[in-house]
Amino acid sequence: MSTIVTGASGQLGKEVVKQLSDRGCKNVYAFNSHEMDITDYDAVCSIVNKLKPDVVYNCAAHTKVDLCESDRDNAYLTNAIGPRNLALACQIANTEVVHISTDYVFDGKAKEPMREDAPVAPNTVYGKSKLMGEQMLNQFCPQNYIIRTAWLYGDGENFVHTMLSLGSKNKKIKVVEDQIGTPTSVREVAKTMIMLTNSGKYGLYHGTCLGSCSWFEFAKKIFELKGMDIEIEPVTSDTFPRPAKRPAYSVLDNFMLRIQGMDTFQSWEDALREFIKDMK
Repeated sequence: MSTIVTGASGQLGKEVVKQLSDRGCKNVYAFNSHEMDITDYDAVCSIVNKLKPDVVYNCAAHTKVDLCESDRDNAYLTNAIGPRNLALACQIANTEVVHISTDYVFDGKAKEPMREDAPVAPNTVYGKSKLMGEQMLNQFCPQNYIIRTAWLYGDGENFVHTMLSLGSKNKKIKVVEDQIGTPTSVREVAKTMIMLTNSGKYGLYHGTCLGSCSWFEFAKKIFELKGMDIEIEPVTSDTFPRPAKRPAYSVLDNFMLRIQGMDTFQSWEDALREFIKDMK
């Protein structure tokens, strides 16, 4: 199988490349944003036409949620026009696309885990641009798998590494307790991305680890697993004003994976335990 991985220098892209290599895939073409700028239509078409991959794993995105508010044009270029360019190129090449989306397509007001058919209502530039990316893919390349995920961590900048860094310098920290979601390891997401490939079961999926918690509870578990004695003070979101509003509740229900017998995600606690155990 021949594959292209975009955004290959990011935490999810690196994990997809690793798992493909571990599975013995020979023709894995990994591109960072400089090597393959998905906002450049001609460049995307040239690369896809030349390599003729069976699948493109699109891990490229503008994920800096706060920056998106002031960098609106680039957010839409990367998160909407980029997927459109990939969709057009892959449709011509008869190539599948596995694309990553986000819980930010919802307004954060739900009271129970959201299925794939829940009404979308993004209220940030990031969420709106990612939703448009989904729409572009569906319009121009029907052979796609779109996976909405949330609270990702892996080898890169994320909440786990931020907490460990803060904990190494402070004995007491403040963490938000009024935002609820599901911490999700990139290992689990990458595994599902690869599993869906060539299944022909195209469509929209929710893919997060199982269960839910607050950022405060997430931080407590991180320090517990690392054996660090850190005092954590629970605070409200108002304590840390941000340009982009954070969803109060963003728990996703892996409904479409589950009913087809394809939900292999671990609980968020087990996935975190495994990740921290293997940290260098």
